[in-house]
Amino acid sequence: MALLSSLGAEGFDDLDEQWLRSRPGVKWAAADDGVLPSWVADMDFPAPRPVVEALVRLAEGGDLGYPAGSEVALLEEKWAARMATRYRWDPAPGQLRVLSDAVQAVRVLIELASSPGDGVLLLTPSYPSFVGALEDMGRRLVPVQAVPGEANWAFDLAAAAAAARGAKVLLLVNPHNPTGRMLDRDELSALGELAERNDLLVISDEIHADLALSERAHIPFASLSADLAERTVTVYSASKAYNLGGMCCAVAHVGAPEMARQLTHMQHTMGRVSIAALATTLAAWSPEGDAWLERCVARLRANRELLGQWLGATAAGGVAGVQGNLPEATYLSWLDFRAAGLGDDPAEWLLSEARVMLSAGPSFGPGGAGFARLNFATTPGILSEILGRTARALRERDFGGQKTPRN
Repeated sequence: MALLSSLGAEGFDDLDEQWLRSRPGVKWAAADDGVLPSWVADMDFPAPRPVVEALVRLAEGGDLGYPAGSEVALLEEKWAARMATRYRWDPAPGQLRVLSDAVQAVRVLIELASSPGDGVLLLTPSYPSFVGALEDMGRRLVPVQAVPGEANWAFDLAAAAAAARGAKVLLLVNPHNPTGRMLDRDELSALGELAERNDLLVISDEIHADLALSERAHIPFASLSADLAERTVTVYSASKAYNLGGMCCAVAHVGAPEMARQLTHMQHTMGRVSIAALATTLAAWSPEGDAWLERCVARLRANRELLGQWLGATAAGGVAGVQGNLPEATYLSWLDFRAAGLGDDPAEWLLSEARVMLSAGPSFGPGGAGFARLNFATTPGILSEILGRTARALRERDFGGQKTPRN
């Protein structure tokens, strides 16, 4: 516990930059000296204390073998209770699969439900691993394009309904990555009608569900109706909300009977979750872990407000070229640099000129050109420096009112 003790508080308000750079995780390791990383969906905050304590106990006990079935059963029990208390959903029992990798599970499900050339509906722009997977697998991406709404992003569901013929799967990312939208009941119901009308398997990636930043609660897609639950696979994990991406543990509630049958026959293909992954996820889904999550979400909400103030100030101060809507969930902000004339990949220019590292918009597929994704799950001091560097680089670029694109 020396590490957490040396940090004092939980790191939500202040962290030493040198300590961050010394960590082996990819977020900071990929950044050159002097570059502030704000790209991959890892938080800068240390893992919750109960999670670290569980991992230490496991290591000190010396047993790093295969997990017991009772631990898997306990995880299933905790997940079901979590769905009931947090999201008012009572999932059917006996349909949960514990997995080592959520993206692998999604790929396997798409393989089972479709053939090369078949369409997969996806709300775009979208998580690069899903965009890339469809290309690798020879599936046809059917984009459900994000469009500017009155207060936030919306999705062109009417166009999606017209384009859904020939599709086999609706791959839903909700809360949405990268826009941070949390779809409301009307939007989800419209997607449900589309899925039923076209007989689509719905794969609902809900790993950001615990990171709701508005007062509105997340709605699991499978909770809409019994009929929709029977065509839905819900993917969920502690990885994003508790900063446990490297632990590789996810669950999938497989309401679609044929998918459940086929996955049972592919159990060894899917791999086995590790004893450490189970221990850390169980510790996260505990009263102490949820108390940590509440404090974490409070910091993320405050950071979102800081981001909103910055967006307003840059516009008022005449810094051209950056716009954005505040996310309803996640710790990700989808920033629009198209007016700045930075080309298709503003992140490349920002890395060179502002020394900040954002995720490249084009990697998110249709609708990504001219955008970059910013991760604001860090301390207010580091976030302020990232935003300040970005504004200064844009201001210096426009010095004297002359825009000179440098990409």
